[in-house]
Amino acid sequence: MNVTLTVNGTEHTLDVPDNTLLVDVLRGQLGLTGTHVGCDTSQCGACVVHLNGDAVKSCTVLAGQADGAAVTTIEGIGSPDDLHPMQAAFRDNHALQCGFCTPGMIMSAIDLVQKSEGLDEQAVREGLEGNLCRCTGYHNIVKAVLAAQQNMAQGGN
Repeated sequence: MNVTLTVNGTEHTLDVPDNTLLVDVLRGQLGLTGTHVGCDTSQCGACVVHLNGDAVKSCTVLAGQADGAAVTTIEGIGSPDDLHPMQAAFRDNHALQCGFCTPGMIMSAIDLVQKSEGLDEQAVREGLEGNLCRCTGYHNIVKAVLAAQQNMAQGGN
């Protein structure tokens, strides 16, 4: 089947088998390896991307379901010289360790902040329940999301 996706602002038309997952298209066919596969069971959240502006676990979306959609991956939200406010907050608050979960965590956190007002620590913890980090106790991740919330409200992405 042919699918057309606009990924990080660039349109791609791809021929994929009917059962191809979006995460496999992103990683295997487009080389966007920032989207990680951590569990293959939709439990960990390492594969979160934005699909038409909503955070989704790309291991649960068939490429055909995303036909015609806009997809944003971690590679599409900032650059080393111009970090997204959430990326900068994760860096500044030491909210990562091994970094494996970080792309999915950041993409989920951006969606959470964009769709919520006045998040507090408990709301961030609940909002990120679908993202697992095996290295940390989440304390610095929560601090980072709260810091980014302020920066994003002041005109950041």
